Amino acid sequence: MVERRSPKPFVVGSSPSSPATNFWKRKKMDKITKFIKDARIEIEKVIFPTKNEIKQSFLSVFVVVTVVSLFLSIIDLVMSSVLKSVL
Repeated sequence: MVERRSPKPFVVGSSPSSPATNFWKRKKMDKITKFIKDARIEIEKVIFPTKNEIKQSFLSVFVVVTVVSLFLSIIDLVMSSVLKSVL
């Protein structure tokens, strides 16, 4: 019995010794490992805020939210009183 080979022996999946399924699985794993390595490199570049910066940001957000909520509640009171007097 004669072994038959593809006319393109370097093409993946052309011979029983290197089936195409193993090639694609290996290629996917290579992509996944490259993604994980790149993610680690990018995480090392991140500069996380200090405790003092977090406290300052929290305080400024809290003050702004409080002021806006007070403003809206005053507007609501005025509008409701005007509507009650009209109706």
